[in-house]
Amino acid sequence: MKTLFPLAAVIVLILLVYAGVQGAQMYYLFGVIVPYAAFLIFVAGVAARVVGWGRSPVPFRIPTTCGQQKTLPWIKQDKVENPSSTGGVIVRMLAEVFLFRSLFRNLKAELHSGPKIVYGSAKWLWLAGMAFHYTFFYILFRHLRFFFLGVPYPVHAAEKVDSFLQIGVPLLYLTDAVFLGAIAFLFLRRIASPQIKYISLAADYFPLYLLFAIGTTGVLMRYFTKVHIVGVKNLTMGLVSLAPPARGLDEIGVMFYIHLALLSVLAAYFPWSKLMHAGGVFLSPTRNLPNDSRIKRHINPWKQDVEFHTYEEYEHEFKDKMKSVGIPVEKE
Repeated sequence: MKTLFPLAAVIVLILLVYAGVQGAQMYYLFGVIVPYAAFLIFVAGVAARVVGWGRSPVPFRIPTTCGQQKTLPWIKQDKVENPSSTGGVIVRMLAEVFLFRSLFRNLKAELHSGPKIVYGSAKWLWLAGMAFHYTFFYILFRHLRFFFLGVPYPVHAAEKVDSFLQIGVPLLYLTDAVFLGAIAFLFLRRIASPQIKYISLAADYFPLYLLFAIGTTGVLMRYFTKVHIVGVKNLTMGLVSLAPPARGLDEIGVMFYIHLALLSVLAAYFPWSKLMHAGGVFLSPTRNLPNDSRIKRHINPWKQDVEFHTYEEYEHEFKDKMKSVGIPVEKE
């Protein structure tokens, strides 16, 4: 059920948009109201999560380390894996954000006869994660062509690089194929490994189905089911300028509205899901704090006076009960 229920939810979303656009002709609802509502939910949700994390007390240093910390002068410190300065933290954070440092170091564990635990490489997971995130960013950057009257040169250059193999008409974007392939790998890994499948929840499958549906509808629009591209650009330009068009929405095509609605659901779902790790990594105390507990004394700013209860007071209060169960006391 945890695998099929999120799939059914995505299918219902697609059918709902199809019926609303193709049957009820609710173009303005799915072309204007739904994207605006999703954007407001996205901004408010991200702000609420960031403010909540920022207000969470961190009274002591809890960095995640996997290297030699700064100690005696003749012992070499691992300044990136176990940073003791702000510079080391910045380098480690950059490696985490852009190179997925912790995922690259990740290992898989298997239990063999003996019993014996055997550790192995998990670089395919790191490669799929890198491919998914970078192609997703590349595709989003490529879509900026719909939000400018003239296509900016960096966007135009990105499109040229993405289609340099000159395959098909229109030209095949490599990022489209890699994006869908990376999502397929992450999904198959989640259902093929018994350990990962056991700990997976419906909330882990729903974003994968949603992202795959977004990518698939985008591919269908570009290579198979054509849409009115001028109408699409007029709509997107109107959305970003807060002046959405009231006419011409019926000429775009139902596939675009499905694509836009799924993207809107992803944006609204983003702040309340595990996808929010994209912003949470910067506020994680296990990542953004140096390991300098031996260098500096960190005093809890929320420290309050505590009423001490000495042993003499404890024994005076519970002396009779202690003697009744045979516990020796210092004062008879």
